[in-house]
Amino acid sequence: MKKILVANRGEIAIRVMRTAKKMGIKTVTVYSTIDRHSPHVKYADEAVLIGEAPSNQSYLLGDKIIEVAKAQNADAIHPGYGFLSENAEFAELCEANDIIFIGPKSHAIKIMGSKLAAKDAVKAYDIPMVPGTAEAISDIPEAKEIAKKIGFPILIKASAGGGGKGMRIVENESQFESQMDRAISEAVNAFGDGSVFIEKYVTSPRHIEIQVMADTHGNYIHLFERECSIQRRHQKVVEEAPSSVLTPKLRHEMGEAAIRVAKACDYIGAGTVEFLLDDDLNFYFLEMNTRLQVEHPVSEIITKTDLVELQIRVARGEVLPYTQDDIKIHGHAMELRVYAEDPLNDFLPSVGTLETYTMPQGEGIRVDNGFEQGMDIPIYYDPMISKLITFGKTRDEAMSLMLEAIDNYHIEGIETTLPFGTFVFEHDAFRSGHFDTHFVKKYYSAEHLLEQHKKEARIAALIAVNAYVKAQKLLRVPQ
Repeated sequence: MKKILVANRGEIAIRVMRTAKKMGIKTVTVYSTIDRHSPHVKYADEAVLIGEAPSNQSYLLGDKIIEVAKAQNADAIHPGYGFLSENAEFAELCEANDIIFIGPKSHAIKIMGSKLAAKDAVKAYDIPMVPGTAEAISDIPEAKEIAKKIGFPILIKASAGGGGKGMRIVENESQFESQMDRAISEAVNAFGDGSVFIEKYVTSPRHIEIQVMADTHGNYIHLFERECSIQRRHQKVVEEAPSSVLTPKLRHEMGEAAIRVAKACDYIGAGTVEFLLDDDLNFYFLEMNTRLQVEHPVSEIITKTDLVELQIRVARGEVLPYTQDDIKIHGHAMELRVYAEDPLNDFLPSVGTLETYTMPQGEGIRVDNGFEQGMDIPIYYDPMISKLITFGKTRDEAMSLMLEAIDNYHIEGIETTLPFGTFVFEHDAFRSGHFDTHFVKKYYSAEHLLEQHKKEARIAALIAVNAYVKAQKLLRVPQ
């Protein structure tokens, strides 16, 4: 493997290319017209314009990306995450054109791309699952009867869904029909597939995922868990590894369960098995993500591994260089996704120019970044600017360093989730480890953040006044 095409943009494109260069592999990237001057274009050895700004005219053009790969003599394609990373047809297209797809085989993507197919695939592997329907359902009266048998509250979920789309919590029978209609409609609009299913709603759950890796020689390992319970609109914002609530026994059980899920679909490469954890520390299979996750850095840091390097080595047909016994947990890592969103306005996207953009630096701080000062934030893509990651010997140390890093991350011209990060990492519930996926709903509001801003402004004003008074006293001292 001498040359890899990275079919993505921003921080993940740079992240993949950094490892490729370290391994002595040349890189090609593609870009849209609006990304012409983006850092990932400058970082690549070669860059090719792929189309206009909208992703369906550029980064989602599988046929065109294959053409570029062949024209540039790329041996392999790394899809990053998002865009074509979980597109089974694109993986098949790579295979048909003798280009290595750095990811799982298309059949694994297909199975795990449907939540119902995934449940069906793992049911013979002794994987705990939330009580619910085993197949898609659209008959509302029949669905209501099933929901009554399962017991409210229940969750209606799109089979082809993700990111919280096509998902509805139903607290009681009277809400059922309207929420079912909405879930089906949203699923059709988002995925072109109105298939939904019903599950018992796990109250106060934690979202725990296990990183797995498998090679083509039948070897499987897991790299422990990530805690991903701090979410807004069912989207993760803060992640950490390891989780503060898993015991060694539970960690082992969940890791083994994740490997069984991977084996259920003959998985190859890096993947993530997601679980819900209830109040009594019972865990339930949620889904499998057949790609590198946004939050993979925290797993890399605590296990001292490079997951992209492992992906590339597996894609080249190499045997995994580690056994399960080789993988140990070292310290604690935290990640904050820095989004161009306004936490004072329901996390709506914030569009503008990065008038000031200075990233924090120092030991234990890592920033996976895709922007630079003076750039505009495009409206066409996910609004994530970067990922701020900190590492410490302990959880408290990682949190303390995170707060320091946020203070030293200077962004002007747009609103970002940095102040929200401060709110989370200073909050007693998060610091104690006693929180769940309802953290934002329970504790966060724009008013809380405004009050925090006012408090900080008052402190800054007092410091300024104190400094002024001291300066005046010094000026009055007779010479």
